[in-house]
Amino acid sequence: MTHLIEKVSYLKGLAEGLEISQDTKEGKMIHKIIDVLEDFAYSINDLQEEQDELLNDISNSFCEEIDEEDEFGFIEMECPECKDLIEIDQKVLYDDEFDIVCPNCKNIIISSDEEEL
Repeated sequence: MTHLIEKVSYLKGLAEGLEISQDTKEGKMIHKIIDVLEDFAYSINDLQEEQDELLNDISNSFCEEIDEEDEFGFIEMECPECKDLIEIDQKVLYDDEFDIVCPNCKNIIISSDEEEL
């Protein structure tokens, strides 16, 4: 949002270049408007920086959570039907909602219907 600060600075310079006097009612008002615009521009800039920092923190936190979730990794299993070696995400092994199916022969290796012992 530095472009807002630059625009307000331009207006301030323009008012000075035009020699708008603060002694007149109109001049005083123009200078006060520019001062308020400058306050707004700096406030918006500060908010943008805080928002960027917050989003960066959230992003870093999210990436750390993903890294923690990836600690499980993959395991290699042999399909009992076709003997093909397949890699299975370890998180899926603990999920009872999905069957683990061999991508080669489509045999169900681990069924979601199987009950735990």
